[in-house]
Amino acid sequence: MSNDTIKVSAVIYDPRVTVIWGIIADFFKEEGLEIECIFYKDYEKQVDGLMNREIDIAWNSPLAWLDAYTRTNGKCQMGSMRDTDRDRKSCFIVRKDSGVTNLDGLRGRTIGFGAIDSPQARLIPINHLYKNGLEYGEDYTEIRFDIGIGLHGDHIGGELEAIKALLEGTVDASVTLDLNWEAWKKDGSIDENQLVCIDTTDLYDHCIFVAHPEFSHERFKEWQKVLHRMDYSNEAHQKMMDMEGLKEWVEGRITGFQQLCEAHDYLKRVLTR
Repeated sequence: MSNDTIKVSAVIYDPRVTVIWGIIADFFKEEGLEIECIFYKDYEKQVDGLMNREIDIAWNSPLAWLDAYTRTNGKCQMGSMRDTDRDRKSCFIVRKDSGVTNLDGLRGRTIGFGAIDSPQARLIPINHLYKNGLEYGEDYTEIRFDIGIGLHGDHIGGELEAIKALLEGTVDASVTLDLNWEAWKKDGSIDENQLVCIDTTDLYDHCIFVAHPEFSHERFKEWQKVLHRMDYSNEAHQKMMDMEGLKEWVEGRITGFQQLCEAHDYLKRVLTR
């Protein structure tokens, strides 16, 4: 088995990303498996890097997974994900005084979405609206908050701006990831007396590690075994895990990306009519 350094990449959606991966790299070195961290400014460039073999393994957003999956004809290797990447959902939020109690009440109204490439704050919610009888471009008006395009919604920017617009009355509803909705209620960023969740999407999954089809399957398995040895009860690991938002690494799966695939196909169909 080759002992070459494994090249692993991540997108710099926040300055703390370099700190997170510094801790991960140190841990892998202690475990006798060297990794080199390579950073990209957006997911498109990261997937390009994977295709060009600049990297072996990419820490991909759901949309970047779809890109890699499509460009390799489904042959890219699926890796681990965070425990918090499983079974997520997007929430549809309205003002309590709006009189809107369900999705049909949004017909003819204005909805605030996150960035154009955000699975959680735009793509999957648009598909959910379609499945509930509201056609994109016809039955409601979209207002996007295009913050951090290229980062695939890996930040709260667009979602938080949409919530603010809802509070200010410039949109009638907004969408946000369940984890953000719960966190903002807890830390006081939003007032629960003013806003209410009227519906949620079906459950879906979020980020996942993806390896190039030609990267050694054995090396990838070995890499994942080491990754899964990271322990939240270890103080150094806990610091990294808190920053990256997980308690443990778990086995990846692609069943949770079905809604994103549907959303991608739906918008492609609508926009090319």
